[in-house]
Amino acid sequence: MRIALIGAMGQLGGDLLPRLQAAGHDVRSLGHADIEITNAENSAAVLEPLQPDLVINTAAYNLVDKAEDEPDAAMAVNGLGPQLLARLAEKHGWRLMHISTDYVFGDVTRPTPTPFVESDLAIPSGRYGLSKLTGEKFVQANCSRHFVVRTCGLYGIAALRGAGKGNFVETMLRLGRDRKQLRVVNDQLCTPTSTADLADSLVKLITTDAFGLYHATNSGSMTWCEFAREIFRLAKLDVEVIPITTAEFGSNAKRPNYSVLDCSKIESVIGRKLPDWRDALARYLVSRQSVGT
Repeated sequence: MRIALIGAMGQLGGDLLPRLQAAGHDVRSLGHADIEITNAENSAAVLEPLQPDLVINTAAYNLVDKAEDEPDAAMAVNGLGPQLLARLAEKHGWRLMHISTDYVFGDVTRPTPTPFVESDLAIPSGRYGLSKLTGEKFVQANCSRHFVVRTCGLYGIAALRGAGKGNFVETMLRLGRDRKQLRVVNDQLCTPTSTADLADSLVKLITTDAFGLYHATNSGSMTWCEFAREIFRLAKLDVEVIPITTAEFGSNAKRPNYSVLDCSKIESVIGRKLPDWRDALARYLVSRQSVGT
């Protein structure tokens, strides 16, 4: 399959590229210097000569707090860009895979929160989540052969090579080397996900014709405080992690207090369950050694 991979230099793209190639696909990797997805003419000029069977869009404006002050910039990349790609894909009969986020779900007021399924109503609580939900809707409305995949809190080794804005694991390791005590939010429940595990699932999904909306994260759930404690335990760093509330932490954007995703739909299609978050984190910390950290 001929594949155009947009955002190939990011954390997810960095794990997708070698896996797609290993599966025998002919992949053209495209970074921001190669394509401007918010420009219809540029996108067409880049993609049409490639004539891909599939376009995978992992590019995103993912500065959650900054999006509150730059809503137009967030909407351009996360909303308009996917719309233009979807229209181009439909015009030429290409498939399109678009990566979205758990942030499409805002604060949960249900008495007993349960993992979100794809059909649950998405109501974002911030500009970032709104821009990503808009992108989802545009892809669904404009491209008949689409995969839209929501995930959460991605971390991958490409961050060690300067990809994107880094990730939570690397931030904790950096701070943990300098401090003996850290305050971490303990009232947001979610499932941070290894890009390696997500990439494995996406490579399987694209071989099917099961188009539609999917949730894909590692298994289980935790708070960021619990995640930090496990990072330090596995890394053998003696750091006291003090639980705090989201309000105590303070941020420009409102985060979901519960955004655990039910992944049974993608698991039924690809025939396997995504690994537990603890196992994923342990493997990630081992993989860091291969890049000299």
